[in-house]
Amino acid sequence: MPHHHDDHHHDNELDPMAARVRALETILTEKGLVDPKAIDAIVETYETKVGPRNGARVVAKAWVDPEFNAWLKRDATAAIGSLSYSGRQGEHMQAVFNTDETHNLVVCTLCSCYPWSVLGLPPVWYKSPPYRSRAVIDPRGVLAEFDLVLPEATSIRVWDSTAELRYLVIPLRPEGTDGWNEEQLAELVTRDSMIGTGLARVPEVA
Repeated sequence: MPHHHDDHHHDNELDPMAARVRALETILTEKGLVDPKAIDAIVETYETKVGPRNGARVVAKAWVDPEFNAWLKRDATAAIGSLSYSGRQGEHMQAVFNTDETHNLVVCTLCSCYPWSVLGLPPVWYKSPPYRSRAVIDPRGVLAEFDLVLPEATSIRVWDSTAELRYLVIPLRPEGTDGWNEEQLAELVTRDSMIGTGLARVPEVA
């Protein structure tokens, strides 16, 4: 399974497909057929505006607003849409809530269905065949590869995304965050925690 950390990679460390895309982008740019600024704008949109930050705000609001939390459980599509997060591959959403007894993990076994409107572009590992196959048959082992080792008593429920339905994991709110506002809480929510391959960040002790 590809390394899941978001470390910076030099061109010579890219996988073959990424290297081809980079080479094609370079050629098209040199020929004047592609504007690098336009590409940067698109990437910026999905990384910051249509990306994990949106999902983090959804989670944070669910943590502090009981009414929104209940709405999210009842009709995630509408609740998320009320925050203006909707559109491509986010038309039909279901929120699944982690508890002390159950941990949720999302995968798309057929392709790479992913809620772009709240999580942005899918990570490379999410689309990889090893993750897509093993997440179903050995979810505990897969999570261990993400450095997430859960207690044996914690059950793991795997949700298979489809073209008709996408899932958003609502991680447990970290302890020590009483009195925090939504903006502060959103900083603790990671992309991986909303897929289920991670947990929300533990607040730093002052």
